[in-house]
Amino acid sequence: MSAEKKLKELGIQLGAVTPPVANYVNAVRTGNLLYLAGKGPAGSVTGIVGKDITVEQAYGHARTTGLNLMAVMKDELGSLDRVKRIVKVLGMVNAVPGFTDQPKVINGCSDLFVEVFGERGKHARSAVGMGSLPNNIPVEIEVIVEVENRGQSPISSKRKKKRRK
Repeated sequence: MSAEKKLKELGIQLGAVTPPVANYVNAVRTGNLLYLAGKGPAGSVTGIVGKDITVEQAYGHARTTGLNLMAVMKDELGSLDRVKRIVKVLGMVNAVPGFTDQPKVINGCSDLFVEVFGERGKHARSAVGMGSLPNNIPVEIEVIVEVENRGQSPISSKRKKKRRK
């Protein structure tokens, strides 16, 4: 099933892409790979997992972060149907020392990708604990995506639109 159709079936609407918070871009494409910069949950969510935030809440924040990352994919590619495969996910969890449930937290994002993309959403992954994350966000996730070219140039659709103006 098309990823775009699956989103509609699930009743999911992607939000607007948030701008980078420092001197970087949301995504860089080289060849058929799209590298997404790390994103966190939308809004002003802050806290340390295992202290201020439960594993279940952090799972939800990881899912929200996955939605934010899919919004970037769509913004860069024009359609989520151009995602050939989610290749790699790096999930970072802002947690108390000794916290060991990072994989359970990052499953929030991984489960979402499989739910939307099916087999194409299964990926290699690292889930690691951090002593802190920017602005005290509970999770940050970055993703590498393989892109289906379908006869299109490797320049993202977003950049093509800017070049035409």
